[in-house]
Amino acid sequence: MEEHLRSLTTESRNEKTMNIDSVNTMDIISAINKEDFKVAAAVQEVLPEIETAVEWACESLKKGGRLIYIGAGTSGRLGVLDAVECPPTFSTPPDRVLGIIAGGEKAFVRAVEGAEDKEEFGENDLIDVALTANDTVIGIAASGRTPYVKGALRYARKVGAKAVALSCNNNASITKEADIGIEVVVGPEVLTGSTRMKAATAHKMVLNMISTATMIRLGKVYENLMVDVNVSNQKLKDRAVNIIETVTNADYDQALKTLEKANNQVKPAIVMIKTATDYEKAKELLEKADGDVRKAISIYED
Repeated sequence: MEEHLRSLTTESRNEKTMNIDSVNTMDIISAINKEDFKVAAAVQEVLPEIETAVEWACESLKKGGRLIYIGAGTSGRLGVLDAVECPPTFSTPPDRVLGIIAGGEKAFVRAVEGAEDKEEFGENDLIDVALTANDTVIGIAASGRTPYVKGALRYARKVGAKAVALSCNNNASITKEADIGIEVVVGPEVLTGSTRMKAATAHKMVLNMISTATMIRLGKVYENLMVDVNVSNQKLKDRAVNIIETVTNADYDQALKTLEKANNQVKPAIVMIKTATDYEKAKELLEKADGDVRKAISIYED
């Protein structure tokens, strides 16, 4: 096992930072910055695999299933972070995009030793959320060998859910347990084995892509505006009014009043102004258009 770990790219020593402990602060942060430039290029190499993951996630959510991230340590935290941002950004119910971390919620702020070492722990955590064939599971492990993630992906395939392995090593062992592997090879870290750095940055980028692209495909964006934003505080209400003004050319008062008539929902408010209809008609148009603002307006115009 130790020999296998040493052979991983994520555990290799970076020849460009061998003397990082003996240089000044500017040289340290410059070295980190240079390595970070490599991350986006590595993500670009796996765009086809990310596309597949997005298509599967869209299909799952359309069928009433879920997008589920699962991982341990930093990988698990990244999944949780992406999942919890979906309700305020896209008004998704909290149970539609889930982030599961080995050791439970307490492991988000404090490491739980040994939580990632048993395959059955990953399986059990998916059993606890009643995983079904309608779901898409993305198992995250920078090393690509975490037992917890292996067990989760193996169970996902067993029940017929789509299984995606996200790692930072070629031919990762978790890929063998999945329907598809997203292997973002960013090279050795500035600090050997510290995958909270480039590997984590790469995975944050990939998870952002998956959730954002999925929500765009599900009609939660109009042009490049977050028209399904959850108006849960004053800042978000101001943003919602600004979106309505931008899309419809309405003045502030009209945008605000229409938003309030639409129960603080941006999409029907836009449709109401664009089609000069009331809230009920706007909801009807959006329902026919599967929630897509552009299609709803087009349906009315036809």
